[in-house]
Amino acid sequence: MNKKTLFISFIVVLLGAFFIAATYYQNQISTNQTRFSDAELEKLVRVGAPMKGNENAKVTIVEFLDPACETCAVFFPFVNKVMAKYPDQLRLVVRYAPLHKGSDKVVRLLESAHLQGQFWPALELLFAKQRQWTQHHVAQPQIAKELLASLPLDQKKLAQDAFGQKVTQALNSDLADGKTFEVRATPEFLVNGRKMQTFGYEQLLQLIEEEIAKHYH
Repeated sequence: MNKKTLFISFIVVLLGAFFIAATYYQNQISTNQTRFSDAELEKLVRVGAPMKGNENAKVTIVEFLDPACETCAVFFPFVNKVMAKYPDQLRLVVRYAPLHKGSDKVVRLLESAHLQGQFWPALELLFAKQRQWTQHHVAQPQIAKELLASLPLDQKKLAQDAFGQKVTQALNSDLADGKTFEVRATPEFLVNGRKMQTFGYEQLLQLIEEEIAKHYH
């Protein structure tokens, strides 16, 4: 099999993952805009969760993601482009929803890297090399850990913190809030507490720009 055939096969896999996610998402979301109480919305942004953008922005995107999720990896560059387009108006907050087998341990590694200030490089690396550490939609945490060795991380501390109290509390909080916000597939985006009615790039951008127009014009 030549490189061209491999590349085409890879694109087909990504498109397939996107289609499956979109179909599942549409089946899960009701026709009416999902509403949450003020008390629930206060829990949406976990204190200390990974964040990028303007921390004082009036528009907050909360993304529940699974590092082993192919569609999450596909959406990652798009979300970065949107953040770059609106650097002052947006902040992005990441929450964990480890739905794939074994990905909870990879999430622990990510949150441990976050404690060392390396969350975003770690997430970017794991998404870029996702096919190396996932097999048949099952995460291989040891391989993921070996890949993270290329980052400026204290590896001993990374391993210790991964199962420490701080990381465990963060993961448990995200799992509980994932149930509250009815996260059944990833990526799940909430923009100022609003969910997309259908899944896709354009739908997410539209929702973001609606909130920007509401709060900045």
